[in-house]
Amino acid sequence: MGSGMGPELRVIWEDWADRSLPLPSYETPGAAGADIRANLRPEDRATGFTLDPMRRAVIATGLRVEIPQGFEMQIRPRSGLALQFGITLPNTPGTIDSDYRGPLGVALVNLGSEPYTIHHGDRIAQLIVAPVVQARFALVESLSDTARGEGGFGSTGRG
Repeated sequence: MGSGMGPELRVIWEDWADRSLPLPSYETPGAAGADIRANLRPEDRATGFTLDPMRRAVIATGLRVEIPQGFEMQIRPRSGLALQFGITLPNTPGTIDSDYRGPLGVALVNLGSEPYTIHHGDRIAQLIVAPVVQARFALVESLSDTARGEGGFGSTGRG
């Protein structure tokens, strides 16, 4: 990818991280999300980390990030893992704020029927960098009317 196309995310490796793994990267020129890899702790690298059905765990990436002010990072599931194995995120999309400087971990859950092993270096999720707008909240006496009105969940579906 060319430089100057978007905001720069600054990253550093954790002390224990395997620095031979690639940084998050866009797999195609049109990709919205950059793939993030599992950077397992040294004691888990040989065996991988097995996520049993209905279990949740935070998988390490070995990275810390600095996101520019005015942006957020969203962590989203990889569609192939979700469809084939039921591996997804329990909070999707996960949001990482611009002022967070802690370890970048990916919360995964196994909604499949079989245990799934995450191997060192596996692409486990994708990250999206998106602009953030902070709103003001104003208490008012009434809201403007619309054609939809108070129609809630599913109200614009079949009909």
